Amino acid sequence: MPQTTQRDLVDEYFAGFRTSDHPRILATLTEDVEWVIHGHRTTRGRTEFDGEIENPDFSGSPRLDVQRVHEDGPVVVVTGEGHGVSVAHGPFRFAFNDLFTFRDGLIARVDSYVVPLP
Repeated sequence: MPQTTQRDLVDEYFAGFRTSDHPRILATLTEDVEWVIHGHRTTRGRTEFDGEIENPDFSGSPRLDVQRVHEDGPVVVVTGEGHGVSVAHGPFRFAFNDLFTFRDGLIARVDSYVVPLP
């Protein structure tokens, strides 16, 4: 059986978000994971992270189109564009850059940079 790579786990993470599959996403994370959405908020631990997977401010699952993936040691950087639906404002587009830091074969930290697009 082939070993799961860091890129495989990042693919699983995004596949989980595209379908709001909590167990699939959480299986890629350490117990003490940190998710820093720069300029917005920080979650700590799997329980808080789980609460952000389907944030009540948004409707449905996002469409996430990964455009570039770079890996260097314990870090995987992903850039792309997405589409979501805000409960208050309706459909929106955004560009994203996620930096995943790994520890012991799992994602220990996610730094997310999100920019609204016209």
